[in-house]
Amino acid sequence: MKTCLVVDDSKVIRMVARRILEGLSFGIAEAADGQKAIEACQEKMPDAVLLDWNMPVMNGIEFLRALRKMPGGDRPIVVFCTTENEMAKIMEAMSAGANEYIMKPFDGDIIQSKFAQVGLL
Repeated sequence: MKTCLVVDDSKVIRMVARRILEGLSFGIAEAADGQKAIEACQEKMPDAVLLDWNMPVMNGIEFLRALRKMPGGDRPIVVFCTTENEMAKIMEAMSAGANEYIMKPFDGDIIQSKFAQVGLL
């Protein structure tokens, strides 16, 4: 079973994403900020990361840059899922190592489509 780490400071978003991804046969881990996500990746590197941008402690872009420097951190497929819709932010995320970008609000069809595009489904 493929695993996905859902990183978002909103418990509701994590719950919705978990429900969608479990329906797509993913095992789910959750983190409420980038620092907790780093700790989760140190324990077990996921196959995928669904990542919010704006979070306390460590934001999504800081997490992504740290992840890509970790041993094995080049492997997870990272899909940003955020309200940040400026082209500069999208380009920053992609250049930092994101594989895809989803705008909030999202639904199951959007996640399924993006995960299929990046080869997770």
